Amino acid sequence: MTRFFDTKIEFLKGMGPQRAALINKELNIFTYGELLQHYPFRYEDRTHFFKIKDLHEDLEHVQIIAKIRSVETIGDGRRKRLVAHVFDDTGEMELTWFKGIQWVQKRLVAGALFVFFGKPAKYGRKFSMAHPEMDVLTQAQEERSSFQPVYSTTEKLRARFLDSKGISRIMEGLVSVAFPHIQETLPAPILQRFNLIPKRDAMKQIHFPDNPDILNRARYRLKFEEFFFVQLRLLMLKLTRIEKSMGQVLNQTELLVKFYNDYIPFELTEAQKRVIKESFADMKSGKQMNRLIQGDVGSGKTMVAFICILIAISSGAQSCLMAPTEILANQHYEGLKEYADMMGLNIALLTGSTKKSARKVIHEMLRSGDLHIIIGTHALLEDIVQFKNLGLAIVDEQHRFGVAQRAKLWAKNEQYLPHVLVMTATPIPRTLAMTLYGDLDISVIDELPAGRKPIQTVHRYDKDRLKVFGFIRKQILEGRQVYIVYPLIQESETLDLKNLMDGYESICRAFPEYPISIVHGDMKAADKDYEMQRFVKGETKIMVATTVIEVGVNVPNASVMVIENAERFGLSQLHQLRGRVGRGAEQSYCVLMSKYELSKDSRVRLDTMVRTNNGFEIADVDLNLRGPGDLMGTQQSGVADLLIADLSKDAQILTMARDAAQDLIQADPNLSLPENELVLRQIKAQKQHEMNWSRIS
Repeated sequence: MTRFFDTKIEFLKGMGPQRAALINKELNIFTYGELLQHYPFRYEDRTHFFKIKDLHEDLEHVQIIAKIRSVETIGDGRRKRLVAHVFDDTGEMELTWFKGIQWVQKRLVAGALFVFFGKPAKYGRKFSMAHPEMDVLTQAQEERSSFQPVYSTTEKLRARFLDSKGISRIMEGLVSVAFPHIQETLPAPILQRFNLIPKRDAMKQIHFPDNPDILNRARYRLKFEEFFFVQLRLLMLKLTRIEKSMGQVLNQTELLVKFYNDYIPFELTEAQKRVIKESFADMKSGKQMNRLIQGDVGSGKTMVAFICILIAISSGAQSCLMAPTEILANQHYEGLKEYADMMGLNIALLTGSTKKSARKVIHEMLRSGDLHIIIGTHALLEDIVQFKNLGLAIVDEQHRFGVAQRAKLWAKNEQYLPHVLVMTATPIPRTLAMTLYGDLDISVIDELPAGRKPIQTVHRYDKDRLKVFGFIRKQILEGRQVYIVYPLIQESETLDLKNLMDGYESICRAFPEYPISIVHGDMKAADKDYEMQRFVKGETKIMVATTVIEVGVNVPNASVMVIENAERFGLSQLHQLRGRVGRGAEQSYCVLMSKYELSKDSRVRLDTMVRTNNGFEIADVDLNLRGPGDLMGTQQSGVADLLIADLSKDAQILTMARDAAQDLIQADPNLSLPENELVLRQIKAQKQHEMNWSRIS
């Protein structure tokens, strides 16, 4: 028997096949269950009737009861409009229609009392309302005060009288027939603990609330439930992985102790020590480690990774580190080779540029176990790359790699799954991390190494350019180097490249006495590397570049970052770029250049950058501005599918829902207790309908 909520919407009263087909196409809604979860995005307050004399232009939408004095048509052709003169016992106003004139005119009966709803505007001394909603006043209407739902719709639907009001009428019929079929999905202890209203009441009140208080409780209930089932599924995935994924026991620390005693170049921060302890506990547990390390650029993630590598090698296993670009792989190789050489360990680099003869040697040494550490790009994923015993796989900037690519890396050890350490310098807001990476263990390095000074960030307009040039010159005279970055946005690459070349020429004119590097995406890899190396060696003092240096070389002597057209960059990109400086002991600076006229969002972005260096605070602002889907740059399952909850606004509800899910899983991992039967049934229903986290069942 077809479940009630799987019934096609065409069978709903007032719908029919044609309207149903249009809704299928326009809103991607096919069933009763999907339509019921087409929640209103706002509500109009119809609880209050205004008098005409009390209207003012600051009011949003208002409703009035008024009588029609007269109706006239003014103008002709495109300029034709219908004007109704209406009055109540306090004054008069005009109502205007530019479309549907004939249909409206038939309904406007002189002397009759109507309810009009719309946005008041003032012309001269009189108030008017354009295209108001209207209904003949009935006693029921006068007595019924309500918050009316406003549903998202489209132009094509409006043309078929399926505007918000049309959808609302259909929804009214659906809610009444669906009400008896709505079943509870959360156990009684959770409802009591979090003071949640029943599911049935929540579904009715979310569409047709009796008052603002019950509407808030309905929203809270549905958001909580949505987050609860997202978190529950992630926690169950994690539990399955921990139970089934055996990992090699890597518990030896001889090399680590030797490194600590004889070679470590600086004191570790407390945050680094904490993350190393968390990782070591995973590596010696016999279960596969699957840990995400978040930390700003320069927070010391690579040192943490190297210490984990030493534990793996001490325990007889090999390690690999995969980076998304050759530049970044090179940077990791150069950085880690210094430490590996100190410790007498063999390390190699494998990228697309590695010569055939060198590859052959690398492959042989990996198979024999003589090569302890391999750093590389996607080249590491090739089938020919075989290890004697891969124990630890480190993935840098993981959002650039797909799950399938990472899985290839894990398949490099037939006996045990390699321990996985994922590193990212892209700060992910806690709410997003809990939802995207809820099946990973998350560690955060939230302090910079001692001696690092916070980067000073300032915002300057184009008119201040000469002063900025003076500041650059002063820094170069003090022995520093400077990055000047231009945006490169794909839709208009030719225009942007011109900006870059124009900028390069003006920098050359402004600083004729200094050699200047230029780097952009259209250059050959060899030319790019040549220019980068000149800058690294200090042969050039200024590097003019596009965002290719976002995850680029480490130049401790570069202490100034000038970002041109800063308003065209996203917040996380600005933060990543700023992280290219501040790597030495000297004070570093970031100068954000922009035009004077800025959008509200651009101003918020630039003000945030000036105000804080905290990557997580920046990520939270970014989440509020852009929303979760845009932030990740991909439709991540479980984030894009949220129907009512909002990761940028509902962090508190998410935390409570996660706590509830964790408590439930700890007490009943298999959901076998009778009181969790509802939850188990809901999880099974969701598996059949992957799209929908809080599916009606």
